[in-house]
Amino acid sequence: MAYADRNVSGNRVVAIIIVSIIVAALGYAFVTGLAMSFVKKKIEDLNAFDVKDPPPPPEETPPPPPDKAVPPPPTQVYTPPAAVPLPSPPPTMTVTQERPVVVTTLPPAPPAPPAPPPPPPAPPAVAKKLTPRGSPQSWVTNDDYPASSLNREEQGTTGFRLDVDASGRVTNCTVTSSSGSSALDNTACSLLKRRARFSPAEDASGNKIPASWSSRFRWELPKD
Repeated sequence: MAYADRNVSGNRVVAIIIVSIIVAALGYAFVTGLAMSFVKKKIEDLNAFDVKDPPPPPEETPPPPPDKAVPPPPTQVYTPPAAVPLPSPPPTMTVTQERPVVVTTLPPAPPAPPAPPPPPPAPPAVAKKLTPRGSPQSWVTNDDYPASSLNREEQGTTGFRLDVDASGRVTNCTVTSSSGSSALDNTACSLLKRRARFSPAEDASGNKIPASWSSRFRWELPKD
């Protein structure tokens, strides 16, 4: 029984294959025939097609008249908005610190120096000069050598000026150039004030007037 079923199934498969081949052949033949008839029809249409001349170009149509100028739209003037006043800033407060006033007391100015003494009056015109009485060389000699200067072997020239009053007497002796020894200078002035005598000077009216007389004396050590 099973064997019989197996044979029936095999025959059915074979029959299905055969039927499929037949259907495919019929379909191919049908499609091929339709294609050949379509090609033949198109060839006939091409042979029957007449080539016609191209139609003449159309006449040029004049351009339409230009439109009237359209005025431009009115220009709008931009008006800026009114300026809004800004609030002013508050005033700046400046604080100034006052500095203390320092009072400086200056020392009193030194007193003005005393006025210089007035210059001595000009000596009156001398009509007669002061004249020594006797020999001035006798007023001071080397015999008057001070002992201290002898011991120190001092010597030199003493220059002097004698101030003489209206009576002819010596009132002062000033050393104008030193001999280098104070002992010799002092001795010379001391002797001159005691020994010198003068005839006083006179002015143009014959009045006796004070005057001065200058000279010098050489101190020399005595030779042995």
